Amino acid sequence: MNKDEARSAVWAELVKVAKPDSRFHLDFAEYIPDFVGSEKATRRLTAMDIYRRAQTVFITPDNCVEALRAQTVRDGKVQIMTTYGIRRGFVELRPEDVAPGMEEYAVLLDVIEEMGRYITLDELKRCYHLDLIVTGASAVSRDGIRFGKGHGFFDLEWAMLYQLGVVDLRTPIVAFVHDSQVVDIELEASGFDTVCDFIVTPTQMIRVESPRKPVKGVIWAQLEPDMLAQIPPLRELKKMEEAGLVTAGGQKEVPMK
Repeated sequence: MNKDEARSAVWAELVKVAKPDSRFHLDFAEYIPDFVGSEKATRRLTAMDIYRRAQTVFITPDNCVEALRAQTVRDGKVQIMTTYGIRRGFVELRPEDVAPGMEEYAVLLDVIEEMGRYITLDELKRCYHLDLIVTGASAVSRDGIRFGKGHGFFDLEWAMLYQLGVVDLRTPIVAFVHDSQVVDIELEASGFDTVCDFIVTPTQMIRVESPRKPVKGVIWAQLEPDMLAQIPPLRELKKMEEAGLVTAGGQKEVPMK
């Protein structure tokens, strides 16, 4: 079974527990849905040491992690999020930006860009090292190979963050999914697939043994033709690379013990 076949099989089950999106209804090729039981998965994740210790958390703009974004504010953590399709870049939301009681409102995708502020890659590089990454998924295999809607945005986000040096191989990545999205199939990860360290669902937490994360940064020749024109952070990263502010291909990693 390839990724497209796995997506189709998962989506046939996911529709039974997915919550429709106001823009895309139940078109899972356009969004990653919230699902029945996501509040249980949120409690499971926020009880984990990797979350409790984290000060700065990167969370994707997926519907399923909306409650987690609100809890992150309540817990006094800084969160970094990309805008939809990375078209308007990255957003920083600090807990002091949000009045008490407004946490759930502040993290709505139509609001967070107003409550928070856009942050450049240069600012990310100078100000942060991310302690935790949380992402939704269309499906994830038990060995941590995550695949989304098919557009490759999360893998691109990892490549940019890695090249900036704000994440490294030790940065934990959590796939936040419904149990129906965890697939018992073997998939061969490409050199760009970002493998997760943990899978969190409403009923379980799966720790992935020896997850392999990409270390190549952004490979410009392999981008889709319109990505550079449509995604401002890519243009910023390319200028930083040309100016010698970041290294092509990412950072020099210390071997993991």
